[in-house]
Amino acid sequence: QVQLIESGGGLVQAGGSLRLSCAASGRTFRNYAIGWFRQAPGKERDFVASISWSHGHTYYADSVKGRFTISRDNAQNTAYLQMNSLKPDDTAVYYCAADPFGLGSTSAFDYDYWGQGTQVTVSS
Repeated sequence: QVQLIESGGGLVQAGGSLRLSCAASGRTFRNYAIGWFRQAPGKERDFVASISWSHGHTYYADSVKGRFTISRDNAQNTAYLQMNSLKPDDTAVYYCAADPFGLGSTSAFDYDYWGQGTQVTVSS
């Protein structure tokens, strides 16, 4: 079992930055890939970024490439999502999730553990 808690969300103007954190407890954090997903009102939950457990391979949705950076600190059992050049379309609840296969899947179905989410609102 892995427990995940997100933090760092908030209200920011377009063009601004936020850094989300995902603190993990429970089983060995370093064995899991970590993904970030987001869900806007009335929309499906979409993949944002992921990082594998072993070599730290990263994957990004096209909509955030060049603006968002995912990273992890296994010693601190924490993953991060640095979000720069934010746009109003980035407004959503952001969730982190743990993938036991460790590869960094882009599919939400491959993630067994989820945090409660943190709201990000970008004003125009």
